[in-house]
Amino acid sequence: MASKFGRGAGLAALVAAGVAIGLGVEEAVVGRRFRPDPVSREPFGLLRGEQVDVLADDGVIIHVEVDEPPAPAPADLTILFVHGYGLNQDCWHYQRRDLYSLGRLAFMDQRAHGLSFRGHPDRTTIAQLGSDLRAVIDAISPTGPVVLVGHSMGGMTVLSLAAREPEFFTRHVAGVALLATTSGGLSEAPLGLPEPIGMALHRVIPSALEVATGNQALVEAGRRRAGDLTYLLTKRYSFGSQASPALTQFVADMVSSTPVDVIAEFFEAVEGFEEPGAARQLAGIETLVMVGDVDRITTPDHSHEIVRHAPHAELVLLPDTGHMLMLERWPEVNAHLIGLVERVRARGWENGFDGKNT
Repeated sequence: MASKFGRGAGLAALVAAGVAIGLGVEEAVVGRRFRPDPVSREPFGLLRGEQVDVLADDGVIIHVEVDEPPAPAPADLTILFVHGYGLNQDCWHYQRRDLYSLGRLAFMDQRAHGLSFRGHPDRTTIAQLGSDLRAVIDAISPTGPVVLVGHSMGGMTVLSLAAREPEFFTRHVAGVALLATTSGGLSEAPLGLPEPIGMALHRVIPSALEVATGNQALVEAGRRRAGDLTYLLTKRYSFGSQASPALTQFVADMVSSTPVDVIAEFFEAVEGFEEPGAARQLAGIETLVMVGDVDRITTPDHSHEIVRHAPHAELVLLPDTGHMLMLERWPEVNAHLIGLVERVRARGWENGFDGKNT
């Protein structure tokens, strides 16, 4: 009886979600085709830096790009950006475009995403992503200091490293920005839907992804053809305002370029992530926590929970903003990142950085 109920609830959830999607497709498509687009000429996905290949502890190559600051901009610290689930380093477009004079910028593709290599499925864990992050820090800034900027799954990566290697973290990391992320509890998120439907979807998604992985060629072909539906889902779950059609399409293309089996492999890792006390390891480290007030994926309560364990952190709630805040509200995000780096520099490390300078 329980399994029949689960299947019935899952089917009802999918039907309800499908109805909502159907009602919104026409509006989204019309808006994309006829709305003026102020960023239609923005070179999304075309900004590149010096390539650095980093070897993870299991032999996987992690793709990293480094942008050295123009003289006389300071190069005394490295600001490392870590992207989220199903994305790649190009999601930091506006930060890469506009923060080049802030310091030495580095951007990594998480394993199996972007241009990084894939490992054994058993290594598809947030703990492994934390280990990958340590390997990247060791390779590009072995003596520190580093400011880590993590979005969504990238924030989980940062928290995982902090929880598992606190001494290393304290020695190397001078600042942390956690954008639209969580320290756990994603499996309880209603995904912007009525709670019964959201909970049913959590039960259905793993099975749906398993089926999709078993029919990957067919599914990938379908993803390429389902442009309007992909666009609509991206618009709903990435943004809280009327985002530019070009910007929405840019995010949709990033997600579509991530193979469905990678999406499937990482889903369990993201949903199962639980490090509620990891934020305590941020004590003594300049910390910024930012989230959109209409984020349907990592809702604001997740950020409040992080700050509950790290009360020294600056908490910023952005109005009318969804999950992709660094693209949707890039001026505000960039301004707060500049403030974070200024606070880090104000603490100084004249006698060498040990994570305890004041």
